[in-house]
Amino acid sequence: MPTLTILPRARIFHGHVWIYATEIKARLGDPQPGDVVQLQDARGKPMGSAIYNPKSQISARLFSYRRQDLDLDFFTRRIERALRVREAAGLDLRLCRVVWSESDGIPGVIIDRYGDCLVLQTLTLAMDMRQDLIVQALQTIFNPTCIVQRNEGNVRKAEGLELIKGPVFGDAPEPFVVRHQGSAFHVDPVDGQKTGLYLDQLDNYQHVSKLAKGRRVLDCFTNQGGFAQACALAGAADVTAVDISEPAIAVAEKNAAISGAQVKFIAANCFDFLKHQESSGATYDLIILDPPSFTKSKATVNDAMRGYKEIHLRALKMLQPGGIMATFSCSHHVSRGEFHASIEDAAVDARKTLRRVTTFTQRPDHPILATIPETEYLTGYAYEVIAAW
Repeated sequence: MPTLTILPRARIFHGHVWIYATEIKARLGDPQPGDVVQLQDARGKPMGSAIYNPKSQISARLFSYRRQDLDLDFFTRRIERALRVREAAGLDLRLCRVVWSESDGIPGVIIDRYGDCLVLQTLTLAMDMRQDLIVQALQTIFNPTCIVQRNEGNVRKAEGLELIKGPVFGDAPEPFVVRHQGSAFHVDPVDGQKTGLYLDQLDNYQHVSKLAKGRRVLDCFTNQGGFAQACALAGAADVTAVDISEPAIAVAEKNAAISGAQVKFIAANCFDFLKHQESSGATYDLIILDPPSFTKSKATVNDAMRGYKEIHLRALKMLQPGGIMATFSCSHHVSRGEFHASIEDAAVDARKTLRRVTTFTQRPDHPILATIPETEYLTGYAYEVIAAW
């Protein structure tokens, strides 16, 4: 089997699973793009099996610490193991991410389940070449009515792969409604955001809603109205939800009508809306900030920090003592420390003293591995204003 010799400074020796091109000392046996390769250290000691793609900056991704090929049995075992992890976490297995790439030992494979419909992403070359095996395993395990591929995004481009979407088994479904803890969501597996829904935030909708009873709530960057619906159903006195996308607002209104949540939806730029509300003297009791990722790379982190600082400052100025800000970042390029620093800076400028109420993270169907920081990308805090200077 083709073999890569890895330099001593590589991250893999510290528990990571990515091998960059600059970390490869030698290539033995003429490895081809998409091959399974063996890894060894500079002394020739075996380190496990990886997928290989010299076209990508991440040239190899470890998937097993022993000699292992990518066959039907492998995919079946790994998917079934991932299901057991989610079952142990008490998740609804019919509405969750059932496989999440490196976190479940299948680098580049993401599988989301919406009832009898599965959405599949194969974002690495080796996995894309074996998509038929993955589909076969999914048919055996889940017996779905359809499997839709959403093979889009920058990761595919970095792997030298074409962008493609559509059914790979069964017919592509029309958008349909799923329910979670009383809230309603429209899922569009082919053209919706992400793979149809932001599954990573489902639990946080409920966590934040526990802070909402009797409060006047502002939900910014609401998308399908997840936080807004949950807060309204939990007994909020008044809920306003804002998003720049008019189609998203239209869907959010449909969702709220189905769930019976009383929410005022507004299509507007959240930055402009917050600025206008703050300058007009508006106040709220709970403000939720869940923006899309402000940065896709380390090169634009500073721009992202300015964005976080601005929305935090506007929000805090509209909160009186006793008011709460719940805020989220969904980019692994922004560290937890950097994100928290934007809250600290905003609190100083707003002349508010904050007390932490709770922290938030991604749902357990997006497992976090201790030695792979990229697997922890969703950070959130709730802070209560306890004093104004």
